[in-house]
Amino acid sequence: MKEPANHLRTYVLATAAYNEEANIGKTIESVLAQVELPERWVIVSDGSTDGTDEIVQRYAEKHGFIRFLRVTRPPGRSFRTKVMALQAGIKLLADAPFHFLGNLDADISVAPSYFADLLTKFERDPKLGIAGGFVHEGKEGQTRSRNINRVYSVAHAAQLVRRECYEAIGGYAVLEYGGEDWHAQTSARMMGWTAEAFPELSIFHHRPTGEGGSLVRHKFRQGRMDYAFGSEPIFEILKCLERVTEKPLFIGTAARLTGFFWSSLIREPRPVSDKFIAFLRAEQKKKTLALLCLGRRHDRLVGSQ
Repeated sequence: MKEPANHLRTYVLATAAYNEEANIGKTIESVLAQVELPERWVIVSDGSTDGTDEIVQRYAEKHGFIRFLRVTRPPGRSFRTKVMALQAGIKLLADAPFHFLGNLDADISVAPSYFADLLTKFERDPKLGIAGGFVHEGKEGQTRSRNINRVYSVAHAAQLVRRECYEAIGGYAVLEYGGEDWHAQTSARMMGWTAEAFPELSIFHHRPTGEGGSLVRHKFRQGRMDYAFGSEPIFEILKCLERVTEKPLFIGTAARLTGFFWSSLIREPRPVSDKFIAFLRAEQKKKTLALLCLGRRHDRLVGSQ
C-alpha cells in the first residue's frame, strides 16, 4: 500500500453520496490510484436507494482505510442533508491523525498525483487554508474547464482544508440553498487564510449538469443563495450578465436574478452575520471596481487602434 511521504502530509477524506451507483466506483478507483493515499476515507450513503451502498461496502471490505456509513433522511437531493451527511462522516475522522481534511464528491475523478500536488501547494504556502483544482465537464470523453472556474473560488468537488483553518471556521455550514464552499472560503479569508484553485489540477465531473427546467430551478436557487450570503445587487447583476451565455441561454441569467430579487422582495432572513456580509461586499466592490477599470482600459486600447 502506498503511504504518505511524511506525517505532516497526512490527510483524510469525507464523501456524501446519494444514488451514485453509476459514478461512485470511478471515484473510489481514482482515490485508490493516488500516489499518496488518505489516512482514512469515510463515505456516507445519504439515504441512497440504488446500489451505492453495496458498491461502497465491497470496497470497504478490501481496503482498511475506507469506512462506510449510512444515514437516513427524506428522499431527493438536498444541500442541507448533504452537508449534514458530511458532518456525520467527519465525526468518524476525529481519532485519525491528519493535518488536512478533504471533501470529495461522489461523481468525480482526479489524476493519481492530485492530492500529492495539493499537499505540496500547502507546504509552499503556510497561509493557504483551502485549495483545490479546476472542474472539467463534458460528454463522450471530451471535457473542458468550466467557464465559471476561478482561481479565487475553490470548488467543493475535490478540495483540501488545512486542519487549523477548518477548525477556525467551524467546519462546513449547513445552508438552505447550498454554498458551503463559498461560505467556508469567505470565512477563511476573514480570518487571514487564503483560498486558491489551481488550473493545472483537473477535477473530472462525470455527471453532466442538468438541462431544461431543472437547470432553471438550479439558477433560481443560486440567486436566492447569493442573496442569503449578502451579495451586493450591482455585483450580482454584473456577475449574471457575465454568465449570460451559460445554459440555458439568457433564461439562466433571468432565473438567477429573479431568485436574488425575489428573496430581497420578501426580505428573507440571512443565515450569515453582519460581519460576514460586510467582508463579502468589500471583496465584491473591489472586484467590481477592477472590472470597470479593466473595461475603461480596454476602451482606450480599442480607441487607439
